[in-house]
Amino acid sequence: MEEYYLICEDSLEGIFTGIYDAYLMKRPHEQIHICVGEESNYRLFAVYEDHKPDEQKAVKVARTIGREFGGETYMSICRALASPEGDKGEAVYKTVVAGLKMKNRKDVMGNLMDPYVHRVFQLSRFTANEAHYHVEFLRFRELENGILYAEIGPKNNIVTLIMPHFADRFPLENFVIYDEKRNIYAIHPAGKEWYLVCGDEGEGRMEHQFSEGEKKYGELFCSFFHTIAIKERGNNTLQRNMLPLRYRKYMTEFL
Repeated sequence: MEEYYLICEDSLEGIFTGIYDAYLMKRPHEQIHICVGEESNYRLFAVYEDHKPDEQKAVKVARTIGREFGGETYMSICRALASPEGDKGEAVYKTVVAGLKMKNRKDVMGNLMDPYVHRVFQLSRFTANEAHYHVEFLRFRELENGILYAEIGPKNNIVTLIMPHFADRFPLENFVIYDEKRNIYAIHPAGKEWYLVCGDEGEGRMEHQFSEGEKKYGELFCSFFHTIAIKERGNNTLQRNMLPLRYRKYMTEFL
């Protein structure tokens, strides 16, 4: 039995396009698979097809998921697709297939006995947890021009998940959140809608000059942070559980 592998771009739009094209093939879904990026090992008796992102197809799939499964399930799928794991496309595709076969389609994420649904649930939960941590741990620093600037380096592509929180919190501030791992800038002009800017390939971290006030307050905050610590009550294991090491390189009190 011939297998078909649809190679899609690692993006929500790319994977949704792959799902749309998979249904157009009119073949059993067991024979069709969604691959994110190129396969490292090609399989025998398999057909590989490249599928470029198509905005119209992606919008149709997004609308179908939202209409049939509900907004909560749609957000779970979006969070799962923000994961760096290579099997996310296949998991989401087969979850959509399973959901459309159900009588009560809005209960699809409760069907954790299905391995693909369970995988989407796992990926979504991990992404949501990391987004929650960044809402708590993210630190803005003031640049010379008055813009608030923050850097992050998350495992998952969460910048679009945390920006609504900060846009609602600081609607009248100019601020930027930079994901250094993906070279993505999330920019919020004061009083306007936020948007994303992707840096050129190979472009490194931008150099910034922080304001004198920011430097002084940063020093005061670090001094306060270390002064209130009680050495005899230090518990590094508990601290790592509450605040993993990978977040600290971006936090003012650990610089």
